[in-house]
Amino acid sequence: MNWLTEHKLPLGSWMETFVDLLTLNAAGLFDAISVSLEWMIVSMVDIFQWFPPFVPILATAAIAWFLHRSISLVIFVVAALLLILNLGYWQEMLETFVLVIAATVLSVVCGIPIGILAAHKPWVYTVLRPVLDLMQTIPTFVYLIPTLVLFGLGVVPGLISTIIFAIAAPIRLTYLGISRVPEDLIEAGKAFGATPIQLLYKVELPAAMPNIMAGITQCIMLSLSMVVIAALVGADGLGKPVIRALNTVNISQGFEAGLAIVLVAIILDRICKAPRSKEEG
Repeated sequence: MNWLTEHKLPLGSWMETFVDLLTLNAAGLFDAISVSLEWMIVSMVDIFQWFPPFVPILATAAIAWFLHRSISLVIFVVAALLLILNLGYWQEMLETFVLVIAATVLSVVCGIPIGILAAHKPWVYTVLRPVLDLMQTIPTFVYLIPTLVLFGLGVVPGLISTIIFAIAAPIRLTYLGISRVPEDLIEAGKAFGATPIQLLYKVELPAAMPNIMAGITQCIMLSLSMVVIAALVGADGLGKPVIRALNTVNISQGFEAGLAIVLVAIILDRICKAPRSKEEG
């Protein structure tokens, strides 16, 4: 046992060497990615801030009504957003919303094609499964360190870390939905002469859409759960007042900022949830 502990595998040193190589040889690439993503996030925040607060509130209420036809949901959305405005966290809420939407869009754009490929090529999912398990179970602070080194302090390392944490959901659920499409539907499509691309868009994706939408909703919730972690590396949003409250033991500020995060989470969850059918409802 002494021999085993005295001959430690230098896994940490190998990872440090790998990150150093990336920093030395691809610094320009990472700087370009950082500048582009930061410009995108800041521009989206500026666009939302250009409107008076009541415009996004009414727009969100209209979306909730259009999707769910629920007057109680509309009242809750309006009341929750007015409460966030009253508490003084409107700007932080917009920054959090933009960060969550950007992370979700990038995760979905990358995750759904990977899930489709994994469903069609079983060996791809065999390779991906341990990687996805690692991404979902490794403590988030661990991969905050290399993203901070590569992209610098600010919103970008928070965004990248959020994507790493959340992208597994659309990959897994897209794979699950595509792989569980009934074989008779696929055979029927082939019998009508559908090409593989037509099978994907006209048979597989419609049949797998409930699972894909569940993956997108889960991705949104996972992204929102990262707002406090992202604030540790300089990302703006509702995580910053939570960190300040923790550092100063400010119970009032911590409760108000935490309540704002909870309200945003409930609004996104209720709006993104699939509408109930008439038979269910």
